[in-house]
Amino acid sequence: MGGRTSDWKEELGRFLKPFLARLGHKARRQMCPLYVSGLIGPGDRKSIQPMAERLALGEYDQLHHFIADGVWDAAPVETELLVQADRLIGGSDAVLVVDDTAIPKKGTHSVGIAPQYCSALGKTANCQTLVSLTLARGEVPVMLALRLFLPESWTSKRARLERAGVPTEYRTARTKLEMALAEIDRIIAAGVRFGCVLADAGYGMSAPFRQGLTARKLAWAVGIPRHLKVYPADVQMIRPVTPRGRPRQRIPDTLSVAVQDMLATAKWQNISWRTGTKGKLRARFAAVRVRVADGSPQRIKDKTYQHVPGEQAWLIGEHRASGEKKYYLANLPANTDLRTLAATIKARWVCEQAHQQLKEELGLDHFEGRSWQGLHRHALMTMIAYAFLQYRRLATTRRKKKNQRPTASANSARRTSRHSRALGPTTPTAMSTLPKMDMQRATA
Repeated sequence: MGGRTSDWKEELGRFLKPFLARLGHKARRQMCPLYVSGLIGPGDRKSIQPMAERLALGEYDQLHHFIADGVWDAAPVETELLVQADRLIGGSDAVLVVDDTAIPKKGTHSVGIAPQYCSALGKTANCQTLVSLTLARGEVPVMLALRLFLPESWTSKRARLERAGVPTEYRTARTKLEMALAEIDRIIAAGVRFGCVLADAGYGMSAPFRQGLTARKLAWAVGIPRHLKVYPADVQMIRPVTPRGRPRQRIPDTLSVAVQDMLATAKWQNISWRTGTKGKLRARFAAVRVRVADGSPQRIKDKTYQHVPGEQAWLIGEHRASGEKKYYLANLPANTDLRTLAATIKARWVCEQAHQQLKEELGLDHFEGRSWQGLHRHALMTMIAYAFLQYRRLATTRRKKKNQRPTASANSARRTSRHSRALGPTTPTAMSTLPKMDMQRATA
């Protein structure tokens, strides 16, 4: 076992070289590999003191200083993470998933902590909330960004922000939607390649968020609530006839309706989008072209506060076997088929898998410090550790494929693959056949 441990640690050292070049000082270049290997290695608790004990460092002051107190700029290292993630899985068939993840905590002093909705518990609880962005290709996710959301109970109290060491530029109140768009800009500026942005209804219900993506010329597919209003795609703007006076502003020739009503008469189809651990995952889907009611507000007929039609998009409905119904909007091309729409919106699941693995296996939620700097540096190290495990996983898969002898069926599969590529872009269902990550196998 010792030899195999040595192998993965040597490989980690090679993987970390471009990150260490961004750190500068020799002491930081020594502490970074130790911290990352501590996150990957054995042990239930991935906070600083137990990691230092397992790494036989004696006192844990050096690790603590590196994460919590050391004077170094994380931005170059964050940029290197984007570069390496793009090398691993970037491309036009990758997706960028916007979400948030919560870290339940006790007390009142940890930066950003407040009673708020906690996704980990499914209810309002005392927690920290991190806005996350994940690059994913098929079943392979790499976390790109984790940024702490500061509730009003923090942004309204300067002394509290100063005690937690929140940088001046982050002390102004920002919504999660604004934070996500800012991170998307940073990711684009670094040259990360992806084909579509995905988000759940917490983000997708926001017209400014969807419009922000469109303004950046990005393809998107987002969840929405069932009561969101839309118009038929062929809605016309007309000038109502008035008996006298000035002509009125143009209004839609029909009223907007809730998305669940728009799909009431749609044709539904059974579609399988990928194979899970218990077989093929299936649901019933329907899709119609609509125009979203997110234009300027206006009085329409006898309705005092309505929105005129905005951009055209796909409205997609999903009826699950459990009876649950979900709704989505996507600005994908008008000729996109239903199977591709379904596969695209369902590609978001890998983000939840990444959140779970970052917490359960790499200790994202184990940081015990209270400062802004410490939390974000710890989160950055967990993302680098996760990227390494995905790098190792992909390399292992490539070696296995290389060692397999070609057979008649394999040759046939290659011909089929070439034919599929000739037909057009790879859909999310066919992006990858890689197995889910196993931490022990990844470091074996």
